[in-house]
Amino acid sequence: MQAFDIEQLRTFVHAVDAGSVTAGAAKVFLSQSAASEQLLKLEDRAGQSLLVRSKSGVVPTPAGRILLAHARKLLALSDEVWRDLHGVPLSGELRLGVTDYFRPNERTQLLARLAAQHPGVRMRVVMGKSLTVESEHAAGNLDIAITMRADGKKTARAHLLRTEPLRWMAARAMLPPRGEPIALVTLTEGCSLRLLAEKSLIQRKLPFDVVHVASGVAGMQSALAAGLGYACLPESALCEGVEIVPARAARLPALGSVSFQMLPSRRNETRLISEVRDLLVDQLG
Repeated sequence: MQAFDIEQLRTFVHAVDAGSVTAGAAKVFLSQSAASEQLLKLEDRAGQSLLVRSKSGVVPTPAGRILLAHARKLLALSDEVWRDLHGVPLSGELRLGVTDYFRPNERTQLLARLAAQHPGVRMRVVMGKSLTVESEHAAGNLDIAITMRADGKKTARAHLLRTEPLRWMAARAMLPPRGEPIALVTLTEGCSLRLLAEKSLIQRKLPFDVVHVASGVAGMQSALAAGLGYACLPESALCEGVEIVPARAARLPALGSVSFQMLPSRRNETRLISEVRDLLVDQLG
């Protein structure tokens, strides 16, 4: 029969999230040797190596990353079915921190749908800059944190949710006039995308003026739709009244991409946090 063992998948996911087989084994109440045996059987079932093992721990292979994404969904569904059959809904309080750049047009609806599906979970959501969210998570003030990286790197043991191209955006049919400074719409100082946009323009020797500083992405979108200027934003921030400005036609510098990640779990993570983390990966990724 061509199928995967659900408990082997669970051990695999916890080993990857914890960064080691030993730490992952503790999450599923197995000895290190028993967990290693499960992982070897899983690799045998997959027909290829799933983990790169070293003295510093384990990381998934390319095949392992593919299986990891499917395993999270299967485990989340399996746990949900078990709770439904046994009448055990998720319950408790969860502190969630999210960068304001993460899927701004869909984020509220996604979180609302999650809350509706699990009314027993009280979510306290904090929006802000990635540096702020990371700091709060490191201080233990957040249970789950979603942040953005604009440098092409990934935080160790973080789960990659999605990668998005960056775009120059402005009001419809708006192109920067030649010889005049580019009107820039940004967030406050310290914002990684503001720094990236300013650095890119300086490197191209293009003059610019920061004409509007918003407190959040929604404020930037409103300013763009009103024709106040140009902004560097992830593609998912495109909204009504705003268009992507062709960089070449507008003489603007090309932009790269950003990655959104869920910061790694802690060793003392509760079952509630672990299960909600899997649900968020499934629904927000």
